[in-house]
Amino acid sequence: MTIERRNFPQFFITAPNPCPYLSGKQERKVFTHLLGPDARHLNSQLSQGGFRRSQNIAYRPACDNCKSCVSVRVPVKSFDWTRGFRKTLNRNADVSSKVVPAKATSEHYSLFRHYIDHRHSEGGMADMTVLDFAAMVDETVVDTRLVEFRIPTEYQPEGELIAAVLCDMLDDGISLIYSFYDPTLQSRSLGTYVILDTLRRAERMGLPYVYLGFWVQGSTKMNYKSRFLPQERLGPEGWTLHHRPTKN
Repeated sequence: MTIERRNFPQFFITAPNPCPYLSGKQERKVFTHLLGPDARHLNSQLSQGGFRRSQNIAYRPACDNCKSCVSVRVPVKSFDWTRGFRKTLNRNADVSSKVVPAKATSEHYSLFRHYIDHRHSEGGMADMTVLDFAAMVDETVVDTRLVEFRIPTEYQPEGELIAAVLCDMLDDGISLIYSFYDPTLQSRSLGTYVILDTLRRAERMGLPYVYLGFWVQGSTKMNYKSRFLPQERLGPEGWTLHHRPTKN
């Protein structure tokens, strides 16, 4: 067996399962393992081809007769900082963000549990234990980082943790893997703020893209991703740019 064949990733496909986004649909995924010294570069290549990472697995939808899941990424330099987005930044002017190693703590899990119980109590992650959560954060063979978002308090020197996002550093950008935040702070729009902060971080680092994962047409829970424009969507002809609709 040649070196090239040994290093080429093997791909597998899952059995059909109920789709978590579209009622009545079945989903299948094609996946491969991220292993070895080239895992970071492979993760970048696969992300550019529409894959997502979960622990040491890279996957993308391979559903029969359905193309609703579309990979999206935001070009950092051309992002439209609308009035609404600027207001979100202003409402969170007191928030500090800090990149820390991807190591789960009890503080992270408490916030994650609070978020899941309020927002996704019937979702696939509702039964995640502290060990499951630690595996999601800790088990990575690529360049993964955790960004913490805190607000100042009288009793906590580092501030109160109100949001966090797990992200991968790619060759051409930042891929948002999973974010969670205090769901009771609705006026802050923390889910939006995390993405906006990542866009600013990518710009400071000179990276051209922020990868948002899959936008699922027809899924209300994934519709928020279509707000971050212009954005590139991956289709049969490659990445194509989509702008905000013009007003008549």
